[in-house]
Amino acid sequence: MEFLSEVIGEAVVLSIDSLILGLCIKQLSKCKHILNTLQSAPVLGIDSSLQKEISKYPNDVIPYAVVRGLVKPLGNPITSNYNQTVTGVIQRLTIKEHVVARTSAGFWSDQTRTIHEVCNSTPFVLCNGKYSIEVIDALAAELLDLDVISDKFEPMSPGVIDHVWGFFSGVRQRGLQTMEEMLRDGSYITVIGEISKSSGGIKIQPPRDGLPLFLTTATKSSLLKRLSSSKDFLRILLVLFGSIGAIASGRIAYKYIKRRRRKIAEDVMKKQLAAGRKERRAQNRDKNLSEVQLCVVCSENPKEVILLPCGHVCLCEDCSDNIQDKCPICRERIDSRAPAFIT
Repeated sequence: MEFLSEVIGEAVVLSIDSLILGLCIKQLSKCKHILNTLQSAPVLGIDSSLQKEISKYPNDVIPYAVVRGLVKPLGNPITSNYNQTVTGVIQRLTIKEHVVARTSAGFWSDQTRTIHEVCNSTPFVLCNGKYSIEVIDALAAELLDLDVISDKFEPMSPGVIDHVWGFFSGVRQRGLQTMEEMLRDGSYITVIGEISKSSGGIKIQPPRDGLPLFLTTATKSSLLKRLSSSKDFLRILLVLFGSIGAIASGRIAYKYIKRRRRKIAEDVMKKQLAAGRKERRAQNRDKNLSEVQLCVVCSENPKEVILLPCGHVCLCEDCSDNIQDKCPICRERIDSRAPAFIT
């Protein structure tokens, strides 16, 4: 416990660093897996050859593939709330609160938090002429590129009471931001996921092996560059937090070794002092003693220690160091001992 109190700061830093390092390793491993799988994923055209291509795979399922096409709703599209001329297949409405909050250091900083978010979707397909492929569970996509249709900020006009309350509470309201985003009808996008063929037609959906579904305006090569940048950034974080962890571990090891060496030096000093005391006791002891005055263990040195709580004076100081548990006379447990002087 004493050593733990000495390294409590390093232990906290090492614990937090290990947690962040573990998350970085997990994300880096995931990013590498996605990158490697995406690099080998086939780029398929939405045409007459698509069904033949799917038939080459077991169970008519391509685990990960890339297709590009035009977005077309199956049925009525979603109409924008703020622009009646815009329609789409996915709609996301977000309301964010902007505030100025006082930090623990006493400074004021701008902060934003989402207070409400709604996503709407309608079934849709990617098409190329008369050929199409249905997109299933698009809202589960890890990357979903949407167009911003409307982005409005309504500032608040706080009164005197609001200013006073904000000063004491540490939060001042700035306003509300309302944003509408949509995947427009007719957009040309790239979808990456699992492609399968059934009686209902061809569909693309989130892969069953945990790989992400992507709906993006970027091409496969652009997405690979983006993922490579993320991988490089995670590697930098890995090196950074790994170095911090190594430094914290090194400081703990240094303090432990330093404490261990100090303890060894103290033990050597105690042994030297004990040997010196033993030698001085041997020189100063009386030689001509009766048998009653001699230690009951060695029968050479005088009785010098009283054992408590039994009160027996039966041991010399040398033998007392070797007998720690029970009195040699009455076998009662020894709780403490004290010097005894027999005249």
